[in-house]
Amino acid sequence: MDIFEHRFSFNELIGLHVESLAPESPRLAFAMRPELVGSYLHNRLHGGVIATALDTVGGFAVAVAVAEKYAYETAEQIVTRFGRFGTIDLRVDYLHQGIGRSFHASAKIVRLGGRIASVQMELKNDAGLLIATGTAAYVIS
Repeated sequence: MDIFEHRFSFNELIGLHVESLAPESPRLAFAMRPELVGSYLHNRLHGGVIATALDTVGGFAVAVAVAEKYAYETAEQIVTRFGRFGTIDLRVDYLHQGIGRSFHASAKIVRLGGRIASVQMELKNDAGLLIATGTAAYVIS
């Protein structure tokens, strides 16, 4: 949790924090703040923050899945695996304006292969409104 929340400076800047480490549905959350506003007229979340939250929760889901898959390895070996991760492709569908007091991003692994992981992600506001969905592919080796 510390790695995702504090060691990645951009995650810390946005205010992302871990809500769940559950392998079937890892979740991250963050509060709305003036620094994250994309439209000052409507006080709505910037589209880049939405895309970042989805990409980050997708990578977080892959990290949780890889840690579970290789649980027999040492912590050092697993952390080395994390260093090989990278986003290959990211698609974001913006469905509603990013309005809310807080936002919750979740992800589901579609396929965890030997080299590539496919993930589906969602971002909802505090009222449960689906703000955006995403799909992504990550290189994992």
